[in-house]
Amino acid sequence: MKGRINSVESMGLVDGPGIRYVVFMQGCQLRCAYCHNPETWDMIGQSELIESAELVKKIKRFKNYFGQEGGVTFSGGEPLLQPQFLLECLKLCKKEGISTALDTSGVGLGDYKEILQYTDLVILDIKAVKENDYKKLTGKKMDRFKEFLLACQEEKNKLWLRQVIVPGLNDNLQNITALAKYISSIENVEKVELLPYKTFGVHKYEALKIKYRLQGVEEMDEKKCKDLEQTLIKLIEKYRKK
Repeated sequence: MKGRINSVESMGLVDGPGIRYVVFMQGCQLRCAYCHNPETWDMIGQSELIESAELVKKIKRFKNYFGQEGGVTFSGGEPLLQPQFLLECLKLCKKEGISTALDTSGVGLGDYKEILQYTDLVILDIKAVKENDYKKLTGKKMDRFKEFLLACQEEKNKLWLRQVIVPGLNDNLQNITALAKYISSIENVEKVELLPYKTFGVHKYEALKIKYRLQGVEEMDEKKCKDLEQTLIKLIEKYRKK
């Protein structure tokens, strides 16, 4: 089985627990306003076509660095747009005793049950919790995201939930409260993170001649983002007790 990958990171520290080999797969159907990897949108792009066995062989070389917590994270782009390739890679990794994580927006090609059975951790990006906000931000409806989230609930996958916080867009108590209410009803959540918006991907839009939708928006203050995260966690605990 062959699949398309955009790039890899051999010693990732922010894409799941421990030290991780991160595979950035090609293709994404969302067009998030703050996306810093627009080069992964197209299903072909500047990607490498690779056999699943060859990719896992490369991952295996770093197994000694993973320790008890680390492993491989399939990210993107959107890994769920190459479900058969992803599934085969996950199966091969599990055979090698490598812990697996899936960093996803949840917008793929459906029928996720078998994929999730070989996934130790799902890192799920919650773009927005209201339909209008989600569509404005990503260009798509929420139905496929909800389908994936339901599958995670049914398979009881461990979840890390994330949301990017953008100044003037969702860095307010109204959004944090709505997000807390939404998350409080989701089971199997091990961690919740708010990620501060960064502008380090803007130059890629210029190179690709794509209009950057957040032109002029400053980076999110990291302290304010961390304060909002603490507020979010407290609100989630509050709503779960009700």
